[in-house]
Amino acid sequence: MADRDEHELVSGKATGKAESAFELTLRPQNLADYIGQTKIKHELNIYIKAAKEREEALDHVLLYGPPGLGKTTLAMVITNELGVNIKTTSGPAIEKPGDLVALLNELKPGDVLFIDEIHRLPKVVEEMLYSAMEDYYIDIVIGEGPTAHPVHFPLPPFTLIGATTRAGMLSAPLRDRFGIVEHMSYYNQDELTRIIFRSAGIFQTKIEDEGAHELALRSRGTPRIANRLLKRVRDFAQVAGKGSIDLASVRQALKLLQIDDQGLDEIDRKLLLTMINYYHGGPVGLKTIAANIGEEKSTIEEMYEPYLLQIGYLTRTARGRMVTEAAYKHLGLEYPTK
Repeated sequence: MADRDEHELVSGKATGKAESAFELTLRPQNLADYIGQTKIKHELNIYIKAAKEREEALDHVLLYGPPGLGKTTLAMVITNELGVNIKTTSGPAIEKPGDLVALLNELKPGDVLFIDEIHRLPKVVEEMLYSAMEDYYIDIVIGEGPTAHPVHFPLPPFTLIGATTRAGMLSAPLRDRFGIVEHMSYYNQDELTRIIFRSAGIFQTKIEDEGAHELALRSRGTPRIANRLLKRVRDFAQVAGKGSIDLASVRQALKLLQIDDQGLDEIDRKLLLTMINYYHGGPVGLKTIAANIGEEKSTIEEMYEPYLLQIGYLTRTARGRMVTEAAYKHLGLEYPTK
């Protein structure tokens, strides 16, 4: 029994590693293979070529926009195009200055340090980044009490790539130190369709044109969601014994997943209906909405609200959020006349 359990544990670890490696294949490796964000790609291509010709580190890059649009993937692509190494971390993971020093100490000239959720850096760590980004040095204090003394620690030229869903939460001193600032926008249906076909090829799954178009339509303009839905639809089609994913397979699977023809899921509809049924469509504050539907304010603000604003189902006013006439129509409800 113990031997079997040990074997299952080892097999599970191996499977987990295999799945992680498989997930990585979904990420494009260079700008030519990166679908969407055309303006950003064009600009980055110029900046990268210029930096390589001058044999300098690329200027620091800030990528911001809603989650799931490929900020991490683009950071990896930039690194590959530069032909350097990358160290990845996140704002919450760097708890104290020593954590940052350890990361910076591992960088070689031209390398990339990628910090996801950079808006969540502790203030003391952020302030240490200022000199590191601008002049490639940090000052640290070694020892305690009477024996404490400052040490000037030089750094090799490096590129910091920061990613955030909340650019407004970055302090002005930090934001101003990024020479390249790019806003990641939602993807259109054609771009998402191309991503779905590419991912289906990697999954060795056949998908028909109509099925891919329908899946793209319901993916909220977000590649991460498109790939997640593709996996789930693939499961339904496989169990149903279908050789390929067709339009009927997509519609049936997404109906069971409660995702409608605009990509709205159960939480989206719950949010809108709560505002309509209890607050006459608004205006209503974010804190009140969060308490009513049992979600965190940050979750609503980062995951649900941006798309609802993008498609015109929500508006923000000085008094709070309001449901629009378009949302009433989508939900099959009569818009109140005032």
